Amino acid sequence: MKIAVFATLLASAAAFSISPKDIVKAAASGAVIFGIATSPAFAGDVGAGEQVFNANCAACHAGGQNVIMPEKTLEKDALEQYLAGGRNEAAVRTQVTNGKNAMPAFGGRLSDDDIANVASYVIATADEGWE
Repeated sequence: MKIAVFATLLASAAAFSISPKDIVKAAASGAVIFGIATSPAFAGDVGAGEQVFNANCAACHAGGQNVIMPEKTLEKDALEQYLAGGRNEAAVRTQVTNGKNAMPAFGGRLSDDDIANVASYVIATADEGWE
């Protein structure tokens, strides 16, 4: 869809002797103005992720903490420091799917959608601050 819109704009620009460079600048500005490039996009459903988290993760990670390895919390700084790949949904999905150290793998127990949802929840809640 975005490519079709861009192609239409480009064709229109040629018809009116507008430089394609100007169209690219305008499209980029429009994306920022309308929040396309600036709003965080979560791959999963944060609300559903909270339910998955409460049912499967909260025993060890209640309130974003870690009862097994206290320094490896789900707080922003700790995720950035300790999570392979940094603080992002893909890294959380990998950790949840495969496990690591004392954390068991949930890849065989949770669906891909559940894992994506819990990853979205963890990142969103870390960004907001755990309660």
